[in-house]
Amino acid sequence: MINRKRLRKWHLWLGWLVGVPFLIWTVSGLVMVWKPIEEVRGTDLIAPATAFQLESEPVLPAAARGVPIEGARIEHRMGGPRWVVGLSDGSERLADPATGQWLPAYGADEASAEVMARYQGDSRIRSVSRTDPDDPPMDWRRPVAAWQVEMENGDRFYVDEATGAISARRTSWWRVFDFFWGLHIMDLQTREDTSNLWIKSFAIFSIVMTVLALILLPMSTGRKKRRKRRSAGE
Repeated sequence: MINRKRLRKWHLWLGWLVGVPFLIWTVSGLVMVWKPIEEVRGTDLIAPATAFQLESEPVLPAAARGVPIEGARIEHRMGGPRWVVGLSDGSERLADPATGQWLPAYGADEASAEVMARYQGDSRIRSVSRTDPDDPPMDWRRPVAAWQVEMENGDRFYVDEATGAISARRTSWWRVFDFFWGLHIMDLQTREDTSNLWIKSFAIFSIVMTVLALILLPMSTGRKKRRKRRSAGE
């Protein structure tokens, strides 16, 4: 026979155990839906690249220092159309489509100008700093050298050093969103592991607690009915 008192005890302790993650999931979920995702991502902060037209047939550059070219595409930059050339070692470089000459990587001034050429907000640049590929900022999380252009209102833009592309935009609310996303999936370290042991364990405990509740509910209902019958008989 099922021991109702023991089941109630298990259910009570499991309720305390999963109550904290339930609260975390609810609060973090509320924060993440508080603002439209477009506002969180800063979709309207950077204007789309303008259309361009090449004046002559583009000239593809030669191999870079003996590294073969694997692919190339033309993208618009502040200074005009540019080849973004993918090399066989996985890196990318810029080249001038008019001459085929390789172009240097972006510096702080070029990164700032690239952002401001397309920026649609009303803030100003506070600082420009180069990220460390071996220790990137939490809101960048890419092992790629980039320039972090931070605005006075806290918004940040990351400009790829090799290609000059504005590869990420991070609003102040995005960083709040990202923190609570880490809480939601219980991975504050990388904020990317949605299949970690913590979330699996608490999910299993929650299922067990729910099953116990479903078992206890008819048992409690039946007990109340028997009490009513006895009371009516008296």
